[in-house]
Amino acid sequence: MSDQFGIKAALQNLGLKAENSGTSTGTLWINTGKEYISSYSPADGALIGKVQVTDRQSYEQVIAKSQEAFQIWRTTPAPKRGEIVRQMGNALREVKADLGKLVSYEMGKSYQEGLGEVQEMIDICDFAVGLSRQLYGLTMHSERPGHRMYEQWHPIGVVGIISAFNFPVAVWSWNSMIAWVCGDVCIWKPSEKAPLSGVACQHIISKVLKENNLPEGISGLIVGDYKVGQMMTEDTRVPLISATGSTRMGKIVGQAVAARLGRSLLELGGNNAIIITENADLEIAIRGALFGAVGTAGQRCTTTRRLIIHESIYDNFKQRLAAAYTKLVIGNPLDEKNHVGPLIDKEAVDMYLKAIEKVKKEGGKELVEGGVLSGSGYESGCYVKPSIIEAENHFEMVQHETFAPILYIMKYNNLEEAIAMHNGVPQGLSSAIMTLNMREAEAFLSAAGSDCGIANVNIGTSGAEIGGAFGGEKETGGGRESGSDSWKAYMRRQTNTINYSTSLPLAQGIKFDI
Repeated sequence: MSDQFGIKAALQNLGLKAENSGTSTGTLWINTGKEYISSYSPADGALIGKVQVTDRQSYEQVIAKSQEAFQIWRTTPAPKRGEIVRQMGNALREVKADLGKLVSYEMGKSYQEGLGEVQEMIDICDFAVGLSRQLYGLTMHSERPGHRMYEQWHPIGVVGIISAFNFPVAVWSWNSMIAWVCGDVCIWKPSEKAPLSGVACQHIISKVLKENNLPEGISGLIVGDYKVGQMMTEDTRVPLISATGSTRMGKIVGQAVAARLGRSLLELGGNNAIIITENADLEIAIRGALFGAVGTAGQRCTTTRRLIIHESIYDNFKQRLAAAYTKLVIGNPLDEKNHVGPLIDKEAVDMYLKAIEKVKKEGGKELVEGGVLSGSGYESGCYVKPSIIEAENHFEMVQHETFAPILYIMKYNNLEEAIAMHNGVPQGLSSAIMTLNMREAEAFLSAAGSDCGIANVNIGTSGAEIGGAFGGEKETGGGRESGSDSWKAYMRRQTNTINYSTSLPLAQGIKFDI
């Protein structure tokens, strides 16, 4: 492992030992098995560390400890739960640089994006602290005299979290911090492609819980591939599964959880588009499209995958965008002069190449040529060139999400056509329109406009803030995480009626006299 950027020191500061097997520091990362997952950095191909895979015996112990912890945590007043989350946020502040570096090195996103991901974790902690005093119910007027009605929200129990490699820590925090202030306990299965980031977070959280004499079962960690996740999805002791990943994975998880009448919160694939009208500010449009398409090397669920450009500005815009692509610097994500890092692994590279080949066979024309980079600095074989392809919206590959920096561009004639093209894909996560025309903006945001869970005006599809509910429609799964009233997904609603009268009238005027 090259230590040009101080990764070994970062690992040690996070309680991890470089190039060695991870070891548990808390009862809620229990491992009795002998199988290991090796984590290799896509930045340089080096082995970062090995983590024990959770076997059935270990899983059962984690579940038992979580259930025990829930008995204590659910009766802890919500503001006090918020205080613990506040301390977790402060603990994350102390290790922001180191955890950001690990995220960057293990996943491949730029160091600035790694720091941004940890900042998201800190921000959601702050949000959750305030939320801990705002878990409001409603009061209602009863039709019966001498009666009072209201509703309240109670913790649901054990929340299972399955996260994806592209945001190895932030999406877990969106779920866990909210779930914790709601009184739930959490078991997390991080991506098997970025397990060390999960282990590092467990170290941080376990320390805070220990300092407050709280059971470590509040936060559990299990490690492994889909088989380990399957233990949770099929487990009736886990009433809610929050899963982030591909639509294919989400359908499997959703069916398994539904079969036992559990709840699932699904954040799945995106096929996000920006409509660029003839009334757009082209400088903003170029910048929004550029970061949206190449940020995290195209490995965000909110990545911009399609540009739908008005025919009157199409040629001008595509030339300017192609020129902007020539200024991108691709290389080690820890080197802050680089804009684009590697794909997660060689399997992702293969997917990228096959997608380009297939769309070209369908009639796509490369405006900016893609390909795999080789030579000094690219030894891992995971670095690729961001590609722009002129295509048609109905092409099979355009209809699918490829987790790579491939941007499809196409032209439109009128806004109604553009919105139809925009909505004409199976996914419905994030969307945007670039226009200075109020009528166009409002039409895009109307019920007849974007069919996505997120719709933006004059910003790109990527970079959601934690204050708003995050999620999408159609094959994106329909779940909502993070801000707004997303907390309700982690609780159970209870309607209460109190009779303080001296009689027992029935609702709807029913008479039942004896």
